[in-house]
Amino acid sequence: MPEIAHSIPTLLVWALFGYLLGAVPFGMVISKLFGLGNLREIGSGNIGATNVLRTGSKPAAIATLLLDGGKGAAAVLIARAYAGEDAAQIAGLLAFIGHCYPVWLGFRGGKGVATFLGLLLALAWPVGIAACLTWLVVGVAARISSLAALIAAAASSFWVIFLGQPQIFFLSVATTILVFWRHRDNIRRLRAGTEPKFGKK
Repeated sequence: MPEIAHSIPTLLVWALFGYLLGAVPFGMVISKLFGLGNLREIGSGNIGATNVLRTGSKPAAIATLLLDGGKGAAAVLIARAYAGEDAAQIAGLLAFIGHCYPVWLGFRGGKGVATFLGLLLALAWPVGIAACLTWLVVGVAARISSLAALIAAAASSFWVIFLGQPQIFFLSVATTILVFWRHRDNIRRLRAGTEPKFGKK
């Protein structure tokens, strides 16, 4: 695998690459391609897969989920292949930030859960699988997407230690903090008992 010296300019290049890849608003693109209307005017107004599902199109929601997760994984894998692990972590983190704060949408993006899971899968697949399974179990049990996301994010740092992947511990903590910040309105609704469940538009 080719290596590039981990100079600050090199890492900045991979940070920019990760951000621009993460900033691609696949939810908006897919919704337009499927003729589903403007996501900003549907449900929560979010650009992620959960809100795409509120349009009633499961194929569009699945496509958005895969693409949002895929861009996080792609940022990590491409950076790792050309510049090593430090660049991979930086590119993955910035892909997540790019999804949450895309320049193309006035820095009003999604909540980053699919991208978060995608970059975890690429950085350390055992941790990624554990986080995905955590999301799935909570999602099936509670039928609340935001709750599943919050618990999966919170558990990710535990999985990092438990599964012996300490090299991504600080990244997992940073992304978890950002996931909670992006879900602050959901947390208020969860506390009030007003957070909608799957299938509600």
